[in-house]
Amino acid sequence: MATFTGLKEAIAATVRDGDTVALEGFTHLIPYAAGHEIIRQRRRNLTLIRMTPDILYDQMIGMGVARALKFSWGGNPGVGSLHRMRDAVENGWPHPLQLEEHSHAAMASAYAAGASNIPFAVLRGYIGTDLPKVNPSIRQITCPFTGEVLTAVPAIRPDVAIVHAQRADRAGNVFIEGIVGVQKEVVLAAKRAVVTVEEIVEDFGRRSPNALILPSWVVTCIVAVPRGAFPSYAHGYYDRNNDFYVSWDSIARERQRFSEWMDRNVL
Repeated sequence: MATFTGLKEAIAATVRDGDTVALEGFTHLIPYAAGHEIIRQRRRNLTLIRMTPDILYDQMIGMGVARALKFSWGGNPGVGSLHRMRDAVENGWPHPLQLEEHSHAAMASAYAAGASNIPFAVLRGYIGTDLPKVNPSIRQITCPFTGEVLTAVPAIRPDVAIVHAQRADRAGNVFIEGIVGVQKEVVLAAKRAVVTVEEIVEDFGRRSPNALILPSWVVTCIVAVPRGAFPSYAHGYYDRNNDFYVSWDSIARERQRFSEWMDRNVL
């Protein structure tokens, strides 16, 4: 059953050097506060996983947290490159970064396979693309029933899943609504799961059709962190800070300015 605790304690108890860690959130509910705590605790040699890694992963990579990244598309949405990620790949600063690139469809399928506790996912994808030439984790498989040639990718089973959500109740159940992304699948696939929430409530109240509830028994730690997804947005709570996403391009472009900004605002 989920334990209610503080952010520092939750990260210390769940994230270890060398772990595979997935901090998921698609467009909104990106778990910035938890990612910043991982940076402050100076975790090292992590394999980071995420669909659409953006500024949070740029910060983590630039601060030396990661040794590898498994992802589908990486960038600052609507702005441009992730300069710290790019510096790590091209120049090995602050550490070399291994890349394993997939499509969105493959990542989502691999999370679903992990959540189902099966070893790989099968999809119609990658046909006619060059990613299989540079990613040995993408394999072809022949359907035993129809003979169709399909694509297989390994299931994603992180050591730790971290997501942000709108609410948790006092029994430890978690409520997410809006764009739900792969939050459900990553929590079910992981060995340990940390959920930061905007608030803890007695009852979830009225629920929209596009919502889900994670039961307490799949969550390790719940932490109340108001605005824990900022500068991304939390549906029903606050808007995305678009100006910050634009300003990050110049902040992250040079190593010294990036390091000074992180020292002031995160460390």
